[in-house]
Amino acid sequence: MADYNRLGYSSIKMKKRCFIALYIFLQSFAVNAQDESTIDSLTQIIDNPGSHDTSVCNAYLSWGEEVYLNDPDTALILWQKAYDIAEENITMGPSFGSAQDEPPTLKKRYLFFLAQALNNVGYIYGEKGEIQKQSEYYHKSLKIKEEIGDKKGIAMSLNNIGMLYMNQGDISKALGYYHKSLKIREEIGNKKGIAISLNNIGFIYKNQGDIPKALEYFHKSLKIYEEIVDKSGIAYSLNNIGVIYNSQGDIPKALEYFHKSLKIQEETGDKNGIANSLNNIGVIYRNQGEIPKALEYYHKSLKIEEEIGNKSGIAISLNNIGYIYKNKGDIPKALEYYHKSLKIKEEIGDKRGIAVSLKNIGTVELDRGALTEALNYGIRGLQISQEIGSPELISHNSSLLSKVARKQGDFQEALEMYELHILMRDSIKNEETEKESIRQQMKYEFEKAQLVKEQEENEKRRILNEKLKRRDNLQYSVVLICLLVIGVVVAMLGRLSLPERIAEGIIFFSFLILFEFLLVLADPYIEEWSGGAPGFKLLFNAGIAALIFPAHAFFESKMKGRLVK
Repeated sequence: MADYNRLGYSSIKMKKRCFIALYIFLQSFAVNAQDESTIDSLTQIIDNPGSHDTSVCNAYLSWGEEVYLNDPDTALILWQKAYDIAEENITMGPSFGSAQDEPPTLKKRYLFFLAQALNNVGYIYGEKGEIQKQSEYYHKSLKIKEEIGDKKGIAMSLNNIGMLYMNQGDISKALGYYHKSLKIREEIGNKKGIAISLNNIGFIYKNQGDIPKALEYFHKSLKIYEEIVDKSGIAYSLNNIGVIYNSQGDIPKALEYFHKSLKIQEETGDKNGIANSLNNIGVIYRNQGEIPKALEYYHKSLKIEEEIGNKSGIAISLNNIGYIYKNKGDIPKALEYYHKSLKIKEEIGDKRGIAVSLKNIGTVELDRGALTEALNYGIRGLQISQEIGSPELISHNSSLLSKVARKQGDFQEALEMYELHILMRDSIKNEETEKESIRQQMKYEFEKAQLVKEQEENEKRRILNEKLKRRDNLQYSVVLICLLVIGVVVAMLGRLSLPERIAEGIIFFSFLILFEFLLVLADPYIEEWSGGAPGFKLLFNAGIAALIFPAHAFFESKMKGRLVK
C-alpha cells in the first residue's frame, strides 16, 4: 500500500471551507462507485466562477482518500478531477485563486496538489495492473515534488517507485529507492514515513531469505507504529511478522500475529488488509490439513479483493484455491485457478508471483505425467526466481526440476537440482535463523515491557509530584497564616506595656519565622542556581539575611516604641 499524505485544508475563507467539508461529509455516506452524477453534483456546487482556489483540489483529494478503502473507483474519479483542476489553474496562470495569494505561492500550492493527485492515480493504476501508467504517474509526481522542494512528498514518491521495482523483481533498484526515502524521512523526523520504509526494506530481506534482517526491520517498524498509535501500520507489521513465523514453522505464533492483525483491520475497516489477513490465516489452516476452513478463508479473501479491484490480491487468492483443488485431486480445477492467477500476475508484472504460479502449474503437470510441460514451467520459474534473488522460490523450482529430471532418467541433472534445492532451503531455515527469530521477538517484548514500565514510573512520579506540590502549598499557606496571626497579635500587644527584653524577643521571633519561611520558599531555586554547592548556598542565604536585617532594625525600633511604655 502506497503511503498517502493526509492533506489539511489550505488557507481560505472560513465559510467556504466549512461548506466544502460539510458537503463532503454528507455525500460520503451515499457515494456509489458507478454514480458519476454524485461527482458532477459536487462539481456544480464547488466548481463555479470565483471558486477556483486550492480548496477545491484539496476537497477532491481528501474525499478520495476517505472513500478509497471501500470504493477505489470513486477515489480514482475524484483524484483525476483534482488533477484536472490543478493542471487547469497552473496552465491559466495566477488570475485564478484567492486574492491574498501571491502568484508564485499559489502556483506552488497547485503543483503540490497536482503531484499528490498524480501519485494517488498512479497507485490506482497499479492496483488495476496498468504498471506502465503507474510508473509514468509516480515519476511525474516525483519530478514536481523535487521542483517545489517538498521533502516529505519526495520521500513518499521514492518509496512508491521502490515498491514498483520490487514487484518487478529489480531488488537492487528497489532497495536503493527505499534507502533514499528512509534517509529523507529520518532527516525531517517523519515517524510514520520511517516506519513504512523500515517495513518495506524488511519485506525485501524476507524475500531474499535473510530472516534475521527482515525481523529486525519489521520489529523496528512495529515499535514506531505503536509509539505513534497508527493502527493500520501496526496491523501490517503484525501481519509481516506472522509471515516470518509461518515460514519458520512456528504455527501458533504465526496464527497469533495474523489474528491480532485481522482484529485491528476489522476495527479500522481496512478491506485490503482484511483480505490479506484472511488469506494468510487460510494458508495456516491449509498447512494444518484443515481444508474446509482454509477454503472458507480463501473465498472470503477473494470476494473482498474482487470488491475493491485489487488484482494482486485476487491472483494470490486464486492461486491458493487452486492449491486446495490440487490436494483434493481435482486437476482440471487446480489448473484453471492456477492459470487465472498466472495471467493476472503477468498483467501486473509481479515477477515473484509469476515464479510461484509457474512452479505450481509445473507440479500439477508433473503429477499427471506431462514431463515436457512440467520441465518448461520449472525452467521459467527457476530463471525468474534467480533474477529476483529469492532463495525460497529457487528452492521450490529447483525441487520441481529435480523430480522432472529423475522421471526422465537424467540423474546427474536431478542430483544438481536437488543440491540447489537443499542449499537454498537451508539458507532460509536453519538453527541460527530460528535462534535469531527468538532473539528478535524477545528483544521486541523486552523493549515494549521497558516502555510500559517507563510510562508507569513517569505516571507514578507525576502523581507523587502533585501530592508534594499540594503538601507544600498547604504548608506555605499555614506559615503565611501564622505570620499574619503573629502580626495581628503584636499589633494588639501595643495596647499593653511590656518589658524591653520581652518586646525584643517577640520581634526577633517574628522575623526569625519570616526568615525561615523565605529560605524554605527560595530553597528549590537556590538549589538550582547553586548546583547544590554548599558555599554558594551559604552566600544566597546570607544575601536573604542581609535583606531582612535592615527591615528588622526598622520594625524593631517602631514596634518597641509601641510595646515598651
